[in-house]
Amino acid sequence: MGEFRMPALGADMEQGTLTEWLVHPGDHVSKGDPVAVIETAKSDIEVECFEDGVVSALLAEPGTVLPVGAPLALITSEAETGAVPPVADERAVSRSGEPTASPEPPVAPDILEPAPPPADTVTSPLVRHLAQDKHVDLATVRGTGRGGRITRHDVERAAAPPVRIRATPMARRLASEAGIDLAAVTGTGDAGAVRGADVRGWAAAHPAPDGRREAADHVPKAATAAPHRATSGPATDGPGARDQRRETMRSAIAALMARSQREIPHYYLSRTVDLARAMAWLNAHNRDCPVSRRLLPACLLLKAAARGAREVPELNGHWADGRFHPADTVRLGVAIAVRGGGLVAPVLVDADEDTLPHLMSRLKDLANRARTGRLKSSETGAPTITVTSIGDRGADAVYGVIHPPQVALVGFGAIQDRPCAVDGLLGIRPTVIATLAGDHRASDGATGARYLAAVERLLQQPEEL
Repeated sequence: MGEFRMPALGADMEQGTLTEWLVHPGDHVSKGDPVAVIETAKSDIEVECFEDGVVSALLAEPGTVLPVGAPLALITSEAETGAVPPVADERAVSRSGEPTASPEPPVAPDILEPAPPPADTVTSPLVRHLAQDKHVDLATVRGTGRGGRITRHDVERAAAPPVRIRATPMARRLASEAGIDLAAVTGTGDAGAVRGADVRGWAAAHPAPDGRREAADHVPKAATAAPHRATSGPATDGPGARDQRRETMRSAIAALMARSQREIPHYYLSRTVDLARAMAWLNAHNRDCPVSRRLLPACLLLKAAARGAREVPELNGHWADGRFHPADTVRLGVAIAVRGGGLVAPVLVDADEDTLPHLMSRLKDLANRARTGRLKSSETGAPTITVTSIGDRGADAVYGVIHPPQVALVGFGAIQDRPCAVDGLLGIRPTVIATLAGDHRASDGATGARYLAAVERLLQQPEEL
């Protein structure tokens, strides 16, 4: 039996708030499945499971503040529960719902596989009849009963899969205490998210005779907030709550950046990169693509930055225990500004090996989820080098602060037409100023210059990216 613990969702994270469970006891989970939503100082993050198994117990209630490493749930392996994995269920049940014989799996020498359960233990006649009435294919249903048995609840859940409603933690607490179905409430927050004010407005317009919804009128009091927030005043979902969240994020950023300036001896380099060939190639590529598949210049810059990190591994890794630890892969952090101020830096794994169209798709998805607070835990941890770009704001260049324990940060300014001498002739060409902040403990200026030269060379050959 394994413990699912509060993960460290950033180098500076010490604790997090469990805001929502995405699983229930008895649910089968696989490695990579999101199981909970954790609120950090910067964002709400979907935390993924690290192993396959069955959720045997939830150890923390939503709204609880827990330190990194605290147990959140117990996950039992399939072998410990004696349950049949979902794949076995699919082989044991035909698409019509009737049990069918499945071929014997190959057995390794001297290893005895547990015998599959009898066909009549996979489902019951009542469950098969219910599945036929609700047009549910039992081959696609994962049983949560004893021995992998498909229960009535499994069929009903498959027939009407839960719709995930976007709502703030405060709105969920209000709705739960007042007995309000969030699906009936119209959200006015970002991307239609339901806010606490929306729940209170709905409760006022739909009074309940038993008085259960009186809770919605009194929830703004500090007593209804999580204990760690009670000392900060009333917990609301209006401007005060947004201001508090913004202050919390700024405090987290300030602490990390102050630590960086104290501990890391920075050096800075810059290089003006001619993008005439890159922009010409990009325009030609986009002319032949539908709008949804067109590339942005940022995609080329990120791919060049990632490839450069692979070519100059002295800048790709972490400083820990008094020495530099090079990374085996490139985990590219991308600084993204969030609504209301502040930023997050989620990770694009293996960006150096990705194709440009797929990298563009991943970047759009990552930016959208970062700004709506739906990042996954696998996208927030341990970037090996980070890129920041505020060129869309018109800045000529950006000189960033390294995020410890990383040892480098790459910056790109705005792409602008500038006078440029080429082959002895002066002309106007699109250029970008690329900068590098390096950790002098791990590298020297010569290494940083080699990296910027690699980035420039790669951008001169966009068809090779």
